[in-house]
Amino acid sequence: MEEAGNARREAALGDLAVLPDEVLCAVVDLLPPADIGRLACASSVMYILCNEEPLWMSKCLSIGGPLEYKGSWKKTTLCRLGLCSENNDIWNKPRQFDGFNSLYLYRRWYRCFTTLSSFSFDDGHVDRKDDLSLDQFRSQYDGKGPVLLTNLAETWPAKTKWTLQQLTKDFGEVQFRISQRSPQKITMKLKDYVSYMELQHDEDPLYIFDDKFGESVPALLEDYSVPYLFQEDFFDVLDYDQRPAFRWLIIGPERSGASWHVDPGLTSAWNTLLCGRKRWALYPPGRVPGGVTVHVSDEDGDVDIETPTSLQWWLDIYPHLAEHEKPLECTQLPGETIFVPSGWWHCVLNLETTVAVTQNFVNQSNFEYVCLDMAPGYSHKGVCRAGLLAVPGKSVEDMEHHPPSTVNRWNHPDLNRKEKRLKSSETLRASNGENHYSSFEFSGVQESLENQAFSYDIDFLSQFIEKERDHYSSVWSPTNSIGQREAREWLRRLWVLKPDLRELIWKGACLAISVDKWYSCLEEICACHNLPLPKEDEKLPVGTGSNPVFIVSGNVIKIYAEGGLGYSVHGLGTELEFYDLLQRIGSPLINHIPEIIASGFLEYEDGVYRTVPWDGKGIPDVLAKHYPLEVSYAKSCFPLGLWSKQRFGVNNTSDISKRPIWPYMVTRKCKGEIFARVRDTLSKDGIIPLASSLGVQMRNIHLLPLPHMEPMPECGDINMQEMAGESGDVATVPPEWKDLVSILNGRKKNVKKHLANWGSTIPQHLVEKAEEYLPPDMGFLIKLVKDDGQPVYPSPSWIHSDIMDDNILIGGTKLGSSSGSKKVDEGDLEQMDAIHIIDFSDLSIGDPLCDIIPLHLDVFRGDNDLLKEFLRSYQLPFLRGESNADVYKSVQNSKFSRASYRAMCFCILHEDNVLAAIFSLWKELKAATCWEDVEHFVWEELNRYQQQQSCTQ
Repeated sequence: MEEAGNARREAALGDLAVLPDEVLCAVVDLLPPADIGRLACASSVMYILCNEEPLWMSKCLSIGGPLEYKGSWKKTTLCRLGLCSENNDIWNKPRQFDGFNSLYLYRRWYRCFTTLSSFSFDDGHVDRKDDLSLDQFRSQYDGKGPVLLTNLAETWPAKTKWTLQQLTKDFGEVQFRISQRSPQKITMKLKDYVSYMELQHDEDPLYIFDDKFGESVPALLEDYSVPYLFQEDFFDVLDYDQRPAFRWLIIGPERSGASWHVDPGLTSAWNTLLCGRKRWALYPPGRVPGGVTVHVSDEDGDVDIETPTSLQWWLDIYPHLAEHEKPLECTQLPGETIFVPSGWWHCVLNLETTVAVTQNFVNQSNFEYVCLDMAPGYSHKGVCRAGLLAVPGKSVEDMEHHPPSTVNRWNHPDLNRKEKRLKSSETLRASNGENHYSSFEFSGVQESLENQAFSYDIDFLSQFIEKERDHYSSVWSPTNSIGQREAREWLRRLWVLKPDLRELIWKGACLAISVDKWYSCLEEICACHNLPLPKEDEKLPVGTGSNPVFIVSGNVIKIYAEGGLGYSVHGLGTELEFYDLLQRIGSPLINHIPEIIASGFLEYEDGVYRTVPWDGKGIPDVLAKHYPLEVSYAKSCFPLGLWSKQRFGVNNTSDISKRPIWPYMVTRKCKGEIFARVRDTLSKDGIIPLASSLGVQMRNIHLLPLPHMEPMPECGDINMQEMAGESGDVATVPPEWKDLVSILNGRKKNVKKHLANWGSTIPQHLVEKAEEYLPPDMGFLIKLVKDDGQPVYPSPSWIHSDIMDDNILIGGTKLGSSSGSKKVDEGDLEQMDAIHIIDFSDLSIGDPLCDIIPLHLDVFRGDNDLLKEFLRSYQLPFLRGESNADVYKSVQNSKFSRASYRAMCFCILHEDNVLAAIFSLWKELKAATCWEDVEHFVWEELNRYQQQQSCTQ
């Protein structure tokens, strides 16, 4: 609605005047800086909208990287883009227009210039304690409620050293991470940040929130110590690079702060303030604050909080709350430490310039909640944060007096997945120790819980876990505090290192990875094959792979869970065919892989697990009877082996992933240690023998003959032209290559979307050039043309597909007994007389270059000397046709025959984000202008090797 005295608006905006100012500002925010500059010339009102400081702050932060504030965000942005005028007068020239006013812009201006002196000190509702024993803390507050502790930092050097003046003097040149609502990583030198704080008038000021400050300035870690009340931290058993972010240095000016959130992974936290004052607001678990919306994905449980800024909430939402709706509040003073229990909502507003340090932790009180939050699915995650608001069927009418959220939602992406948006409505104080909540109505109501009240109790919350989800194969939420593989390693280490807490750890492992189910499977397998039952130390899975793996009395028992039944049964079938082939041809590789003892299927029916042995030959009755699979090569000796697996990957129409049946395999445990666990104890010279041995063993894999390929059945709905590529000749593409070409062509068609899935790990300018870099048809990567114009198709090979540092064991008596805590002596290298390669469930056929990628990036970590040593002992040509000599002497010198080009194409189209490894190993490549630069930097050694091979043919 147009307001009085706003006559200029309609004349200046024309038909756009029907849009409210907040919508116009959101639209302008979508434009690049150059277009904003042009739009500012259109009219006086557009000039006003296009020169708003919050707009240019958004534009500047979207650039990312190191930042130096120039006194205004528009000037800072244009300077960073190289568009800044040398005439400084232009920045200070005022322009005023009569006849225009905007309540929306005024509120933004007010938030930029308001002072917070009216927030006087008060005791609030949070207990303030001078002294607490550990027993008192655990019985009264841990897991129960927040508390302010006044004397925990009395002896810290930080109490006197962490003033802004002293920190700037000592560490002014150090880059610190800046927290802001930006997808880009922002850093500033401390001296530049202090200068920014003195000049800025932002409605949501930047503040330092750096989880890597201990790496940037190790001396800061010596200035404080973890208070005695919070020293139990279960994440301590992980290596530093494995554990999630857990400590932060926080520096912020008046009006900055942390908007409403629940700490990641339902961890608890302590926060010690060294200077300034902070205002805290807190709600108990499950009680969504007013003006906040919780987004929960139905697919992966990803939780996103849509909330006003801290200042915006205090100014616009808080005054409208009824007395019974207001949060717990307190003002934190210098030297005080606040404890925030697991699951508690909190919002922090800096009343003055503040310096603080905070850490999150997992202890006995919150361990089960942290494990619960790791479990796949979405229902329990929503309930933990939004209470019964997240339970379908629990809905009430929205309260008219409740103010709408003023958050700008234009910048929130509309994700292509099902989402529940849970927003607070009327909230009621807890009674009898339980919290009762209500909700907005929302779509997707399927069921309801009648006559239940929300309780932040592990037994209550765990009933919302989706039992049908397989905790090993289901998608892990991106917002989980720790990765899926790291979580399994974490639980295993806790089990070994904290035997006195095994009852608690078992409960947590049941929540996070359903260990009780897999242990029941393990017991049945052991009973069926007369294997010893697991000892107490052997009850939890080992390793970080995607399938449950147990080590029981020197035997390795793997239960195939990844990808559902169709994927896993083909994985086992292919692995059994592979082992059979090694035995039949007498391959020397047999001495470098585990020995198979037993294999088969586990079926769950009527509450009982039943074991059905299977050697990979024929169709097992348990599948034929209950779970029929479409088998393309039924006449083969191994109908669910290699060729059937290739076809299954292309045309998987069977939806049997949730059936209660799991393949399994039992092998003898190889002597030695997983390379990933001991690599840091080895010098580079110590790894060279491993690279040499790997060259021999990978040659043995790639030389294996492919099994006989039965005639391909009718393909039904599969388009043969697509399989060969848009420009390919269906008749000439060899059958053994068609499936791979089809998959790669499909990825190429969606390459931008494919790369976008990996987020900011790949430079955007390279994403835009990926389609141009790739061949028009992926068949060109295998179709080589000789000088006489005749096509030559090299033969595909068996490839491991997952040859990484956790699938390689290095043997030797001394090394095998090493604890991994000391450097391995060079004399121990003489004992490194064998390596073993494990986990062949991802076996496939394709270009051997596909195995070089994980070897170079993961095992060798980009070390060219190790790659050279590997290739020296590998000795195979990368292109192997019927006549190697003819191929190498006459193939045209095109980019399609260049090994580096083919390897780079495979990296770009890889199903895993191997590009993240490339740009992490060689950070300078983020500045590369084209993919050719990346290709030659990473893979040029392959070209030299290929040339050497061609000269020796």
